[in-house]
Amino acid sequence: MRDLRRTALWLGLIGSASFLSLSAMAQTATHDSPGAAEPVLAQSPAEPSFHDVVAEPVPDQEKATHHAIPLPEPAPVVLETADRKPEPAIDIPLPEAAPVTALMQQDMLRLTVEGLLADEAAMRDLRLSTKEREGLRAFYAQAQRPLAWASDGAFTREAMGAIARLKAADEDGLDPTDYPVPDVKLRKEAAPGQWAEADLKLSASVIRYARDARGGRIEPSRLSPLVTPVLALPEADEVLGKVAFAKDANAALASYNPPHPGYRALKEKLAELRASHPSQPSVHVPKGPALRVGMKDPRVPLIRARFNLNEDDDNRNVYDKRLSTAVAAFQKEKGLQGNGILTAQTVAALSGPSLAQREANLIANMERWRWLPEDLGKRHIMVNVPEFRLQLVDSGKVAHETRVIVGKEQSQTPIFSEDMKYLVVNPSWTIPPSIMKKEILPGLANDPDYAARRGYTVIRKGGRLIVQQPPGERNALGFVKFMFPNKHAVYLHDTPNRNLFTAAKRAFSHGCVRVEKPFELAEFIMGEDSKWDEKKLRSLIGKGERTVFLPKPLPVHLAYFTLAVDEKGSLRSYTDLYGLDQKVRAALNLAQ
Repeated sequence: MRDLRRTALWLGLIGSASFLSLSAMAQTATHDSPGAAEPVLAQSPAEPSFHDVVAEPVPDQEKATHHAIPLPEPAPVVLETADRKPEPAIDIPLPEAAPVTALMQQDMLRLTVEGLLADEAAMRDLRLSTKEREGLRAFYAQAQRPLAWASDGAFTREAMGAIARLKAADEDGLDPTDYPVPDVKLRKEAAPGQWAEADLKLSASVIRYARDARGGRIEPSRLSPLVTPVLALPEADEVLGKVAFAKDANAALASYNPPHPGYRALKEKLAELRASHPSQPSVHVPKGPALRVGMKDPRVPLIRARFNLNEDDDNRNVYDKRLSTAVAAFQKEKGLQGNGILTAQTVAALSGPSLAQREANLIANMERWRWLPEDLGKRHIMVNVPEFRLQLVDSGKVAHETRVIVGKEQSQTPIFSEDMKYLVVNPSWTIPPSIMKKEILPGLANDPDYAARRGYTVIRKGGRLIVQQPPGERNALGFVKFMFPNKHAVYLHDTPNRNLFTAAKRAFSHGCVRVEKPFELAEFIMGEDSKWDEKKLRSLIGKGERTVFLPKPLPVHLAYFTLAVDEKGSLRSYTDLYGLDQKVRAALNLAQ
């Protein structure tokens, strides 16, 4: 309604100004006509003067019921002569046509955009969530111009930058077809409806790109109830406000992808894979018996070709020491036992996935980087579950790392981020419900002394059965546990079974993460300025449960990457323990 009134006002102004201008032109024409030197009466003689007006006789004053109204004094007659110039006419300028037309066009565009934003069917076509639609409407409602991406009948520099990023979405493992862009050749003379639709189309694609870049393509918890990262998806109006007015809209939109070095390294590997075939292509090695040094087998030449090793014509089928060394290095890279023996598992790894599958695996791992917070923390702990490794990172550098044991396939370590707040020395262990159901209760049913023989304490509380293991060397948590409260009730902790750390595949726990050198880790966690060094923490062993609070919370990220680039720039792969690669690929409709 406001815009309709504004349009009517402009039309009224145009009409009024035209009338006044025509009046002024008539006066100017009178003064400038031929014979202006002749004396001219200011008042046309054809019109009666005040002296020519004869009033009707007034009845007797005493009988009159009204008062006479005196006539005004006649205005003096002014004669214009050649010596006296007429007063200049008042010239009221007309509004310039171009600005008026531009304002009307802006109003038409704004009304058209508002109409589309109010059309639920049109909004559904933009493939935005209800919350995103609200953000889109909020952005246009407070905008100073009707269109976000066009001005004076042309797309802005910011629009072209955003379009360039959307078209290059596959560089970050995203699908460009998910972000359609308007026709950049749209003519200036196009109807307001076409411009409005093009503008909203680009806004919607920018919103979807930013959402997907931050992890909004799939809901992680649908893959598994143990995958519960908290995604910080950006607000729609915030995205448009940032990108549509950025100096570099391309970079502003790209910034919604993970900023972490691990993600950028995988992105580079994806580009390399697409640019050329790998220097060591996968080959299909037939199945057969395990090969050790000195054994002969017709598959040996294929394996030599895989590692670019020259053949010895006299011993071309002999599995020699040189070939065994190359196989051992490959096994370590793939997370296998690096003994150089050509096992069935090694043969499968040598054959490897297809080019499409390798690309899909890279994209699946890049996607899981989106599940992590944008800010990991200046100091933080990163546990990569498939790698069985923990790293404490300080200012971008690894300050401490150690081997870990993670959950079995039947009791997986969950994937999420949370802040560590304290550690406990000499912890007692309360058996979690999952273990109670699977192990403790069946054991008690078969043997009443089951708990006592294992050193457990059985507590009955309000009809509930609680089983605890007191502190000590036999305690499943060892001498220290690191607490970052979470709904999964998992944490980092010590273990009495330290011999398990020698295994190549260390998936033995009930879900928690067991740390190889917990007191050394504790000292790094507490920091150089803390009085709690390894020696002092160890001095608490055997003195009862003791809680030690951290100087400040420390972010802990339990992550899951089967592909990672090491410090030498080599791509390393790890076993997909819980099948998350396949689940992510399926959710993203990637090659299987």
